[in-house]
Amino acid sequence: MKCVLMNKNTEVLVAEYNEISKFFDKIYEVNNIDYAPYILKSFYIKDEINDTPFRTNLSEWFKGRGIPSWRDKLDLLLLRLNITAPYELLDKAFGLSLSDQYWLKPEDSDISYDDINFFDNDFDYAEFMEASLSTNSKTITNETSLKTPNNTTDGMLKKAWIIDNGIRYLLKGGYKNETLQPFNEALASEICKRLGFNHVEYTIDTYKDTVVSKCPCFINKETELITCYQIRNDMKRHDSIEDYEEYIKKLEENGIENAREKVENMYILDFLIMNEDRHLNNFGIIRDVNTLKWLDVAPIFDNGQSLNIEYYDEEELHISGCGRLFYEVKPFDEIIKVVKNIKRIDISMLDGVVEWFDELLHKYQYLTGYSDKRILRLCILLNRQINKLKKLIEQ
Repeated sequence: MKCVLMNKNTEVLVAEYNEISKFFDKIYEVNNIDYAPYILKSFYIKDEINDTPFRTNLSEWFKGRGIPSWRDKLDLLLLRLNITAPYELLDKAFGLSLSDQYWLKPEDSDISYDDINFFDNDFDYAEFMEASLSTNSKTITNETSLKTPNNTTDGMLKKAWIIDNGIRYLLKGGYKNETLQPFNEALASEICKRLGFNHVEYTIDTYKDTVVSKCPCFINKETELITCYQIRNDMKRHDSIEDYEEYIKKLEENGIENAREKVENMYILDFLIMNEDRHLNNFGIIRDVNTLKWLDVAPIFDNGQSLNIEYYDEEELHISGCGRLFYEVKPFDEIIKVVKNIKRIDISMLDGVVEWFDELLHKYQYLTGYSDKRILRLCILLNRQINKLKKLIEQ
């Protein structure tokens, strides 16, 4: 299929898309490389667009928009969707997403972005949500249920986009038999709210007796999320603090105000909740898709892998842990050192947050089955981290 890769209403390139392999067999022309997915620009060399790595990376980028192979209970989801692989969903809805404005337009089609984008246009989600989050679900037979932004969601957790009172929300469950992720998201939101950090607001909800987190989409039809991974892709890798410093410099060069402090806020949160999974695809910047102006650091999101979630043992309280600082895995006590002025934090704003978390966990204890011992240990960990931050501030 000959098609045009679009960024909202701007033609990026014309290519031959193989609907069977889901790869691009040929690129005919590149019209606006500046409007291409950010990660592709570093591979672009004029007159070599069909040579590797540009065409290959275009194909990999598009395939990477699909549900990943490591999604929890993926086999069951595919069975319910009546497909054999996640990439089969990619062209069901033009490759549209709620994280950016890229889509594939058949060359002979007169369809417009306004007709199909998921920011303005409603979509069926009930069957997909059930297939993703329910313990029991039937096979989807309605083809319109596959024309949703759920086709282009990343990450390992079971999730689904829904529409509630006109607002696009993402629901996320726990991982396998663990259900702490939604509570960690809610805790992160509460901490950010108290400390004044820009963040995505997560709340706790339930779906068929399953605890889920619920957050609004933080992208609109004029913007896109560009992850740190994309930005760092064309920069030298050092495996040291230099990677962090070069990233901050890049943000500042592109006009983002208070970039260092905003990124520091994310690592302060990670220290407080012991977030083990701050990988390069769950933070970044927001860019205007019309002007290509870098607008701001993305609000803090995706904080579920926290509070020693990987190491919980009913018989032992694990108090150690490591997080991620770009390409390095380091103890949280080391990562927090990137914060230049820790004394700017008013730690008193966290007074009572441990009790707030304890109450939240007990409220849903009838669904999670958490023992009082586990809830106590989670609160002990949180309280310990708050006190450690307090001591750093008072030094």
